[in-house]
Amino acid sequence: MIRRDIFRSFWGLLLGSIVPGYGKEKKHMGSVRESLNSDHVDVLVVGGGTAGTISAIQSALAGATTQLLELESRLGGTMTTGGVCFPGLFHAWGQQIISGIGWDLVKKTVELHGGTFPDFNTPYPDEHHWHHQIVVNAPLYTMLAEEACMEAGVALRYHEFPLSIEENRQGWKVEIAGPGTHRKIQCRQIIDCTGGADIAGLIGMRRLRDDDTQPGSILFKIGGDFHWGRDRLQQLYVFGADSSSSTTRTKAIVDGRQKVLEELRKRRAQPGNEHMQLVHLRPETAVRESYRIVGEYQVNKKDMLSGRLFEDAVCFSFYPIDLHTNQGVNPLQLSEGTVPTIPLRALIPKGRRNFMVAGRSVSSDRLANSSLRVQASCMAMGQAAGAVAALAAKSKTTPLNIPIKDIRSLLSEFGAIVPEKA
Repeated sequence: MIRRDIFRSFWGLLLGSIVPGYGKEKKHMGSVRESLNSDHVDVLVVGGGTAGTISAIQSALAGATTQLLELESRLGGTMTTGGVCFPGLFHAWGQQIISGIGWDLVKKTVELHGGTFPDFNTPYPDEHHWHHQIVVNAPLYTMLAEEACMEAGVALRYHEFPLSIEENRQGWKVEIAGPGTHRKIQCRQIIDCTGGADIAGLIGMRRLRDDDTQPGSILFKIGGDFHWGRDRLQQLYVFGADSSSSTTRTKAIVDGRQKVLEELRKRRAQPGNEHMQLVHLRPETAVRESYRIVGEYQVNKKDMLSGRLFEDAVCFSFYPIDLHTNQGVNPLQLSEGTVPTIPLRALIPKGRRNFMVAGRSVSSDRLANSSLRVQASCMAMGQAAGAVAALAAKSKTTPLNIPIKDIRSLLSEFGAIVPEKA
């Protein structure tokens, strides 16, 4: 069995502080803590962010029994917890290139809120790609995403994370813990949507990460009113923001809040601003960059700039090369008509079975990843991974063995736009 003591120590301390008698004989634990139990699912999705929510919904809609673990208390990740409530890009050069479950949720959120959409038929001017981003009501998106999970049959579990994972003939045996909870499940397929390939790292899979990472952003609003679904939040860079461990994640959150506090004091010190107030602050710093897997294929900058159409492409992705540095960001635009694709092989760790990733930790070099990490692309990857995992679980095989035509057929059935050669 593959274990990582850091996870066990963390959860042991957490549960010990919350649950009386944790770590002692079961008879002393009372009814507060769930007993250690076992159950079986076809697909386990870890991480309920931008990619994971869509992945779990697609898996369940395709007929696979699906559980979704989320360490926090809301779905949506960067869009909701981080406050980057303007997901993009679903359109390119006057045409929609990403649709399906993620787009449907975004569209439903805007419509229920009474919001408006940009004019997608008009290509944006150079260096103004953000004109086609959609502003959403993030709390409303969370509720609609939960509703979609329940309607699809996803078993949603907040505040839970794997302690250990053991590979076996049936797939994976996973030990899971959370406040008042300690259980085991058997699953056929795992989809890692943690954003930093945390589960791949727990199992011991090889991951990539550069010494220098992009700054994160803390989103807030000082002065005036803030209206969800209409306004964008203000933001400050948080240099060195890192979500790869609880220690670095804590530092990113605290550093972000201290920067906002400093900004508030600076503004209030200006003449006429003595009564300026902080009216909104997101609970976490949004992180742009963490670990990436080493996949069966690594998407590179050339693939993105050329708009390469892979033989095993499962979705499109459209965004400039968008690497943030201490000096800011200077996006490298894609040439007119260029729409890159993402291959199935980039979602599968090299040489591994019954395991996929979706979202920011997709196998890619740093510059390609700065484009691939955006929310619409992560939603498209999530839906693709959910479809493949469901097909693999049903066929009792591994994702690389699923014919690409079957994957594309299932994705099309649920509204996704799939890349195919003319």
